[in-house]
Amino acid sequence: HYAIKHMATSLILVHNHPSGAVAPSQNDDHVTKLVKEACELMGIVLLDHLIVSHSNYFSYREKTDLI
Repeated sequence: HYAIKHMATSLILVHNHPSGAVAPSQNDDHVTKLVKEACELMGIVLLDHLIVSHSNYFSYREKTDLI
């Protein structure tokens, strides 16, 4: 909603897991795919989806072919 309201041309998703682990879950993969599809329909580029902790991160762009 925010991206559309502010006419974003690209976005980056960022979240953390309460456990501190940065490995993506199946749900993270699913959400990434859905958001990417929605972005494509609206002409928005999904630049990355990051999972972060205090000392580490996981980048879908760096580690997968989902983005």
